[in-house]
Amino acid sequence: MMKLTGINQITLRVNDLRLAEAFYGGILGFKLDHRVGANISYLRINSDLLVLVKAETPGSPEARDIRVDHFGFRLSSDAEVDAAARYLDDSGVHLVTRPAHRREGRAFFVMDPDGNLVEFYSMHEAGIQKESPDIDVSTPGALAGGSRPKISEEKELQKPRRSRK
Repeated sequence: MMKLTGINQITLRVNDLRLAEAFYGGILGFKLDHRVGANISYLRINSDLLVLVKAETPGSPEARDIRVDHFGFRLSSDAEVDAAARYLDDSGVHLVTRPAHRREGRAFFVMDPDGNLVEFYSMHEAGIQKESPDIDVSTPGALAGGSRPKISEEKELQKPRRSRK
């Protein structure tokens, strides 16, 4: 049996490489490790890599066929989760949910510029808790359902209109 020790990398297809770099690097704090040509960026936190690849065909926030369901970044405490939510909200990032107690710890979700669902969470020392009325048990897909169309509509409104001459 394999004894995995962690996640080496997550690779995301993105529509706009520089916009994704600005989100993951400028807002979340990943450092640019290196680029491969004009279409691939390797971002790093410690030994973990996030690879951004320019999508061959543009995706929309509703297009779940080329996206990851979600991925999460662990924070060391519930207070750090709350502080991260305030920071991201102040940075103009779309918060899908506000911090809430979930079975594994306190968590919230955001959307990156391409509609990928990103979780920020703290882990209970005792592990996953049994269900109780104060624990949010919604699935990430259900949480993102209303946000993806909204993001897509906002992007449509931002597109420059060309007149036909």
